[in-house]
Amino acid sequence: MEDAIIQVRNLHKRFGEITALDSISFDIAPGTITGLLGGNGAGKTTTISLLLGLLLPSSGEIRVMGRDILRERYLALPRMNFSSPYVDLPYRLTVAENLRIYALLYGLSSTRARIEQLGEELDFSHLLKRRYGQLSAGQKTRVALAKALLNEPELLLMDEPTASLDPDMADYVRRYLTAYQQRSGAAILLASHNMTEVERMCGDVIILRAGKVVDRGTPAGLIGRYGRKNMEEVFIHIARGADGGDDAGRVA
Repeated sequence: MEDAIIQVRNLHKRFGEITALDSISFDIAPGTITGLLGGNGAGKTTTISLLLGLLLPSSGEIRVMGRDILRERYLALPRMNFSSPYVDLPYRLTVAENLRIYALLYGLSSTRARIEQLGEELDFSHLLKRRYGQLSAGQKTRVALAKALLNEPELLLMDEPTASLDPDMADYVRRYLTAYQQRSGAAILLASHNMTEVERMCGDVIILRAGKVVDRGTPAGLIGRYGRKNMEEVFIHIARGADGGDDAGRVA
């Protein structure tokens, strides 16, 4: 896929004697929302860390927006971003101070206006003067999402974007992200254990197990292939070591 926004070829990552990723390959098309699924230890977080250049691969190739992420990461990073509720911001700074620092790092000129806009859209305007360490888990999740959207990225990597949110706010965030993707044409790679979220948001799904890509397809296609009622049943089926039909493992 020559116009892929992400190209991964034979990516291998070892931590000592442990193989985290075992020669995986996949492409992500621009303007799509792709789910990255797998049980704990399947390799999702390692994959995202490698795409960001936070980890170095043991072997293999990663290209993001046509750039070799090992040699030209600085050309891709300003056009992408990352969100995870498990990565904290400095506790002693206020929400506004944290977001302003990141806005400046991304070279935004109208930092206050952009922060105020995101505060309104994600319902945390009343928290801007509060220290980040005083926020609830759900409030931190919304601020982390705002941080990831400051530079209006063309590629957004997300790890459990609605973790700790109540059902109403989680629904709002899903609709917000889908609207952002449709409006901006951005690509989103979404790691999630929430199968309802995956069915609702993702047009494509990559499934990892024990560091390997074991299947790929649309949510509807995977549900039909495995003869299940929903993606949660598909996830459990694969996580327990079962294989799919004739097309299982196809990643092209």
